[in-house]
Amino acid sequence: MASEPGDWFVLTVRVPDVPHAPLVAQGLIDLGGQSVEEAAGEYCSFFPPPEDPAAFAAECLAKLQDFVGLAPLEITWRWQPHEDWEVLWKRGLGPRRVTERLVVTPSWCAPQAEPGDLMIVIDPSTGFGTAEHGTTRGCLRLLDGAVRPGARVLDAGCGSGILAIAAAMLGAGEVMAIDNDAQACAPALENVESNGVASIVEVRQECVTGDLLGALGLFDGIVANIRSGVLLPLLEVLGSSLAAGGWLILSGILEEEWADFVDAAEGAGLGCSSVDADGEWRSGRFQLLSGPSL
Repeated sequence: MASEPGDWFVLTVRVPDVPHAPLVAQGLIDLGGQSVEEAAGEYCSFFPPPEDPAAFAAECLAKLQDFVGLAPLEITWRWQPHEDWEVLWKRGLGPRRVTERLVVTPSWCAPQAEPGDLMIVIDPSTGFGTAEHGTTRGCLRLLDGAVRPGARVLDAGCGSGILAIAAAMLGAGEVMAIDNDAQACAPALENVESNGVASIVEVRQECVTGDLLGALGLFDGIVANIRSGVLLPLLEVLGSSLAAGGWLILSGILEEEWADFVDAAEGAGLGCSSVDADGEWRSGRFQLLSGPSL
């Protein structure tokens, strides 16, 4: 079935009833999906039109199968007019107050701001990070209260840039937003500019490695909303990039993974000082444990 100009490519994945099924949603976002809807054991995500739809669907299925590690998944695809998709979002997505002062809203809404509100404008079409996912909300709640005036903050795996923008609005003096995906960096830069924090937030397309972090110097705070399998090998290098008294906010961890993740963090010299629970997702604020430096 051929697409028309402006159509979205829609993938639907049927998931067996197993504990790690929520990872399918995150996997679809990681593959470039612009949104994920879940109903009756199926996860539906919207993508820009690929050159070869059948080959793209097969590639996504293989990557999801490898990432999630479930019994065989089933995948189907179809086309949906762009206009219908935007109407769907505008019906279902509105302003969301995440903390007493952090409000996330799409651009087509004009919510009434309360005194002291910090309004972050993010449209769902610009990538992952619209406060509709529990990991994003958890990071925002932990950031509010962690960021100190003038702090130097790193957003590792910035996606839409929402966490970097929040850090800047909360008073950070310098924010480095890094993502290895060019399709994330372009909209992140647009969001940074449209939210008026371009003088504070720098968006860079880079892979988070020890060499890169060593070159960037120390940070007062680091936030990383990435799936746990990617976070685990980065724990020591992230910890070694913290200035004295600094904090590390980590998310993308499922409830059943949390205890083992905290143990791994302690093994890397990081102690959990606060945890945020949002559905099956966990986010935590960590600090360097006393003792030998990492």
